[in-house]
Amino acid sequence: MEFKILAKAGKKNQLFIVDEVSALKQITDLDANEIKFSSAAFNNDQSYISINKYNRFVFIFFIKNRKTDWQTAETLRKGGAELQALMNRQKLTDIIITNLSKNTKAAYLVAQGMALSNYQFLKYRSDAKKLTNTLNGIFFTNQSITVKEVNELNTITEAVYRARTLVNEPLNYLTATQLSKEIAALGKEAGFKVTVLQKAQLEKEKMGGLLAVNRGSIEPPTFTIMDYTPKKALNKKPIVLVGKGVVYDTGGLSLKPTPASMDRMKSDMSGAALVSGAMYAIAKMQLPLRVIALVPATDNRPGENAYVPGDIITMYSGTTVEVLNTDAEGRLLLGDALHWAKRYEPELVVDFATLTGAASVAVGEHGIVCMGTASDNVKQAFRDSGFRQYERLVEYPLWDEYGEQIKSDAADLKNVGGPAGGAITAGKFLEHFTDYPWMHFDIAGVSFSMAKKGYISTGGTAYGMRMLLDFLLNYGKA
Repeated sequence: MEFKILAKAGKKNQLFIVDEVSALKQITDLDANEIKFSSAAFNNDQSYISINKYNRFVFIFFIKNRKTDWQTAETLRKGGAELQALMNRQKLTDIIITNLSKNTKAAYLVAQGMALSNYQFLKYRSDAKKLTNTLNGIFFTNQSITVKEVNELNTITEAVYRARTLVNEPLNYLTATQLSKEIAALGKEAGFKVTVLQKAQLEKEKMGGLLAVNRGSIEPPTFTIMDYTPKKALNKKPIVLVGKGVVYDTGGLSLKPTPASMDRMKSDMSGAALVSGAMYAIAKMQLPLRVIALVPATDNRPGENAYVPGDIITMYSGTTVEVLNTDAEGRLLLGDALHWAKRYEPELVVDFATLTGAASVAVGEHGIVCMGTASDNVKQAFRDSGFRQYERLVEYPLWDEYGEQIKSDAADLKNVGGPAGGAITAGKFLEHFTDYPWMHFDIAGVSFSMAKKGYISTGGTAYGMRMLLDFLLNYGKA
């Protein structure tokens, strides 16, 4: 997707964003009858009209402000998605956007909706050429957007595309080893350092959680470390991102059912894809923040040497864990990574994981379950970012009583806490391996979509990345 500010509109397809009928008079492309028609549509609560000029289209988008700014912003994104679908039906290749409304972010938000909804994963389709969307250029008039906003829009869109593609790749391509290679390629392109620990190094470090989950696989595990260190960072201590990298999850010997469960478990590395895409954007935008990202990766299979319910494993931290369900594997990988993060004496650690079905059941596809020990100011900043990007958060408590549910008679901890409060007991398990300000985001319900919904594509969504990047773009600001 190309984004650019143009000095002159020329004879391109055009979109005008207005919030008042009087603004229609500024559109010189419209004659008197078209202005009358457009005014009537606006007064009848019609959001979009399209006018066929035969050699181009003129679209008009009428903004109706909602109760809150963030709801209005989402209406603009969804409007962009509607326009993207219309343009592709008409086989249009580009459009130039002019914002005539009082909402200074309107052009950005409509373009964002258009761009995000234009994503496709056609790598394995023999008819890809026929199916490829025609839209490939979104342009702006000078008064509609800033150069900084265009660059940000371009980078974040590309980061979302990269993360979605990683999620959409099947296991027969994206093994843990291949995931580490894909991340290394992102680092080379964007400008951050990548280090990959292989199985022998993980055994030397005694990463017992990651190694236990890997025991049933014929593919080796990896532990990928990303490091972005700008010359002048605002934070003296790094922010650490952690992403769950289970490239495929059968459930292990606690085997998942196939329908509506195992069949989409290539997405169990969505957390890894999210933080990797975020690192790409952070480096590309040259944010003045020291950021490190960690991705523990393996597949989880019921192979001949697979760990079994009842096993007691020793984590990287030295904590012993009684495994009662091999499908509660993500917390074992993350526990090792969260303990590893202590070596950086971090200012903040944030993890993203498709961790529990309980989170998905609780809030469905409309938000992220979160919890953590970060300050109230940090939590509020994340909530604000969630609203601005419409990737909303629901905070769960980390009360001590939930910790009682994961105590084991045979070991220090057990990896499941029973049917009640499953998302929280998983969070309590992770909390055990932290001693720093920390936030946990359970993206199980939002990481993968079975159907296209507005600007959310079928397959991997990268849901949560824009929220995270918004948080980082505003980090340290009053």
